[in-house]
Amino acid sequence: MWSAAATAATLAILLAASAVAHAAAPIEGSWLTEGKSGIVEIFRCGGGDGLCGRLAWVRIKPSDNNPQGIDNRNPSPGLRSRPLCGLTIMWGFRADGAGHWNDGTIYDPQSGNTYRAEMTMRPDGSLGVRGYVLLSLFGRSEIWTRFAPPIPPCPAR
Repeated sequence: MWSAAATAATLAILLAASAVAHAAAPIEGSWLTEGKSGIVEIFRCGGGDGLCGRLAWVRIKPSDNNPQGIDNRNPSPGLRSRPLCGLTIMWGFRADGAGHWNDGTIYDPQSGNTYRAEMTMRPDGSLGVRGYVLLSLFGRSEIWTRFAPPIPPCPAR
C-alpha cells in the first residue's frame, strides 16, 4: 500500500515531468487560427529572446470585400495597400514561465485594431492567444492549432 508521502512524491515527480515536457514544446512554427482564416508563423525576433508572428497565408473567399488580400483596414492610409501575406502582426512577446508569453502586441487586420496580447501553450499542444485592451479581463481569446502540412500559396481564393 502506498503511503501518503510516497503518493505525494510520485505526484510531484509526475507534475514536474509534465511541466518540463510542457515547457519544452516549441512555440515557433506555423499555427492555424481558430476561424481557419489564416496561418501565422511564429518566430524568434528582437535579439533572439522575443517572439513575433507573421501571416504566412490568408483565406480569401469569393465573396470577400478584400479580394487583393491587402491591409485595407489599417488606420494609417499609407499602409492600406501592403499585402497581408508576410505581414508581421505579432511582436514583443516575452517568456513568462513555462508555456506562457506576455507583453506582446497583436494587430488584427480584419478590424485594423492593435491590442496588447499574451499566449499560452495548452496541455493539448494548441496555443491560446488573447488580445486585450488595458487589462486581460477586457479582451478576446482564440485557440490556434499547429499547422504541419506545407503552407498553401498566398493569397488563397
